[in-house]
Amino acid sequence: MGKTKKVSITGRYGARYGSVNRKRTREVLDRMKPKSLGCPKCRTKGSVHRISIGIWYCRKCDAKFTGGAYSIATARGLESFRVSKRKQREIELIEEEE
Repeated sequence: MGKTKKVSITGRYGARYGSVNRKRTREVLDRMKPKSLGCPKCRTKGSVHRISIGIWYCRKCDAKFTGGAYSIATARGLESFRVSKRKQREIELIEEEE
């Protein structure tokens, strides 16, 4: 007998909904697995859970923060964080010079 394909968490759908939809669902659900998510405040893995779309909650440190719909941070959000951090450093340097 041949080997079966790995269907992961989407095996519960069986042959329904089409292969492309099941693959997309599998990718989203794999990104949302609690063990892979770490809290940006306390850095604890597995304690972050999604409350609603884009709102995340850490059970350990009680931190509530925003992010992407299916992941804690988006590429655009990380870019914005880097820019704001750089601007803050520039402002601090200007204040020190004065």
